[in-house]
Amino acid sequence: MIQTPGFLYTAMAFILVIGPLVFVHELGHYLAGRLFGVKADEFSIGFGREVFGVTDKRGTRWKFGWIPLGGYVKFAGDMDASSKPDPDWLALPAEERFRTFQAKPIWQRAIIVAAGPITNFLVAIAILMGFAISFGELRTPAVVGSVLPNSPAQLAGLHPGDRITALGGRSVDTFEDMVRFVQIRPGQAVRVDFVRGADTQTINLTIGTRIERDRFGNEPKIGRIGIGRSAATLLPVSLIEAPAVAVRQTGSILSMMGDVIGQIISGRRSVKELGGPLSIAKVSGEQLALGTSSFVFLIALVSINLGFINLLPVPVLDGGHLLFYAIEAIRRRPLEAHVQEWAFRGGLAAVLALMVLVTFNDLGALGLWNRLAGLIG
Repeated sequence: MIQTPGFLYTAMAFILVIGPLVFVHELGHYLAGRLFGVKADEFSIGFGREVFGVTDKRGTRWKFGWIPLGGYVKFAGDMDASSKPDPDWLALPAEERFRTFQAKPIWQRAIIVAAGPITNFLVAIAILMGFAISFGELRTPAVVGSVLPNSPAQLAGLHPGDRITALGGRSVDTFEDMVRFVQIRPGQAVRVDFVRGADTQTINLTIGTRIERDRFGNEPKIGRIGIGRSAATLLPVSLIEAPAVAVRQTGSILSMMGDVIGQIISGRRSVKELGGPLSIAKVSGEQLALGTSSFVFLIALVSINLGFINLLPVPVLDGGHLLFYAIEAIRRRPLEAHVQEWAFRGGLAAVLALMVLVTFNDLGALGLWNRLAGLIG
């Protein structure tokens, strides 16, 4: 029986995920700016017209916008929420000009911009540290424990006891490494390097596809090769070890994200699998229904996603600004104003086009297009 969380439950879960993560992202920018003496004119959670706000003694307007899909910090010297330079900042009195974002050395501006995504990664690392300390770390050797009949592993000739050393040319150390590699590559042909006894061997196999239906009716396609674990090892994690474990897990998640984006760009994965705010809301409600641990782990995943996406080298995103600063450092002067203007316009157009695409996908995943087709038919 399909169990779907109600609209209000889903909306509440979405707000509990996105709201705090957007806040800490922008707080990273804000605190780094304060560290270097930059005045913040506005700190907004959400875009569009202000719903509610207060102004603090430093002159910063803290407010909520009516479109709760992001946020921004507008520093002195910025033209708008995208941190595009205001050409009038040079005409300000010397004291005010010194407190603008544009007046700061390039390395300080880079730190202020990078502080947002870095804060998202730190939040995720803190959550994963908590999980590691509470539940330990599962580290099963990359050894074939069992082989399912007629599975890709059996058809390719893998046997129990084989130790997998690499998949698709990428080294694996644990069974968990293999699972992460395989599950996002259904239907893909890969090379498997393994050790049998004292011999190093190589085979090729095609990863199988398994559709798993959950209690919410989701049917994701998961890659499987049909091998079972050898003896699992759950290691306790101390407070001292936890940061390294959490950083390693964050790196693995980032690697998977990069692989998925690469598959979409190369055409091996459909763009229909890209989700947006509606998908995040849906998953938020489902994970909250599954329990606190599942929901908190989702917050870590979304936080990593926010940090990763914001570091993409697209103008209007943090990564685009960092790209401009890198070019400025090499040229020893900033890009011309008209070049930056067109870059910002292009970046904004790309982001808006992506938002339209993912919203279209989200509505399709919710069954809207099928229902409309039924009504028309």
